[in-house]
Amino acid sequence: MPHPTHSSPDQGLPATIAEQIKRLIYAGEFKPGDRLNEAALALRMGTSRGPIREAIRILAGIGLVTAVMNRGVFVRQVSIAEMLEIYDLRALVFGFAAERAAEHATDEDRLKFEFLLDQMDQACRDGDDDLYYSVNLEFHALILSLAHSQRAQRQYDDYVKELHLFRRQNFSKPGNMKKSNIEHRRIYEAISKGATAKAKAQAEIHIRSGRQRLLATLGDATR
Repeated sequence: MPHPTHSSPDQGLPATIAEQIKRLIYAGEFKPGDRLNEAALALRMGTSRGPIREAIRILAGIGLVTAVMNRGVFVRQVSIAEMLEIYDLRALVFGFAAERAAEHATDEDRLKFEFLLDQMDQACRDGDDDLYYSVNLEFHALILSLAHSQRAQRQYDDYVKELHLFRRQNFSKPGNMKKSNIEHRRIYEAISKGATAKAKAQAEIHIRSGRQRLLATLGDATR
């Protein structure tokens, strides 16, 4: 008779380490273009290199780091020009998704939207940009899922991976979370009413407004 299997307490360790490294990247301790040293990270996190390697794979999967053959793993680096182009393309795909979502949203989906919007409002009140960013991702993901388009989903996910570092900075500036969620509510209201053209327009406005907020944030940081 086979012995029962028990989950190892270390099974969640790579995910925990990935979250810690992600926070260090977002905080600017590891900057775009920096190489991640497995041995140094293992020493810092008090673990072996195996969980570090798995954590780095998780971060590569969400686009925060990239592996370069025979050189190592580096924090993803995207130029300002590339970032602006990706934002423009993302606006088009998100507009398409919102238009389709307005055709498909159910009462259950509306409850999900309202829950996420309320969570983001609370994050604004608490000044919790970490929570806001994670729930913001869920809000956008819900719209993409309601588009019922795998191709749009793949393209959008690729753009999101490229923009993580830039977008995360956007919510650290006072007022940006609140402005963002006002735009979210406008998108939701259009989707809720089945107003396809308005949903598309509001979604594109939201992405382009985020682009402008990010440019202002980056400008402030270089002064």
